[in-house]
Amino acid sequence: MSQQIPTFFLGDEYFIDEKVSFLKFTNEYKVYNELGVQIGAIKQRMTGWHKILTLLINKAMMPFQLEITDVNDQLQATITRGWTFWMSKIIVTDPNGAEIGHIKQKFKFFKPTFLINDPSTGENIAQITGDWKAWNFTIKNATGEDMGKISKKWAGAMKEIFTSADKYNVSIDPNYAENNKKVAIVATAITIDMVLKESK
Repeated sequence: MSQQIPTFFLGDEYFIDEKVSFLKFTNEYKVYNELGVQIGAIKQRMTGWHKILTLLINKAMMPFQLEITDVNDQLQATITRGWTFWMSKIIVTDPNGAEIGHIKQKFKFFKPTFLINDPSTGENIAQITGDWKAWNFTIKNATGEDMGKISKKWAGAMKEIFTSADKYNVSIDPNYAENNKKVAIVATAITIDMVLKESK
């Protein structure tokens, strides 16, 4: 199973940079590694009728689809949510459309929690919990051990490259196994800003 993991997900550091444009209906982000080299992008796919509905209906109720691609625009993973009225399930799929993770959201005042579960067994594989206002999240594995973080605070060379508060870093413990569970966890972590925006 480990040999099937896309190269994009073999890294341990992801720097997410939102692409800002006026009058946009969809969100788009560029993804960089720790050297400041772009390794991919996150794009929101939306049909024409969907764009029209966003003007009429609360977007928190509407479906969304986020695609993670590499620098060659090859699909790496997709995060999808259907129509919802309250905390619906979000599905993570691989490039072939196979489900590799289910995400359930739980919200406490400014402290969202994302439970990432195995689609076959329903067992929890990770949990992302944080303070949305301070933009500080912790990623824990199934046994409750810290295995990563999401933050807008980091040191090193990337601090010089990214100075805007709109950008954030996902850091994964390099000892974590390289398998499809990591794909589901990283996919959830790097798209967290978009998921939160679409769920507000």
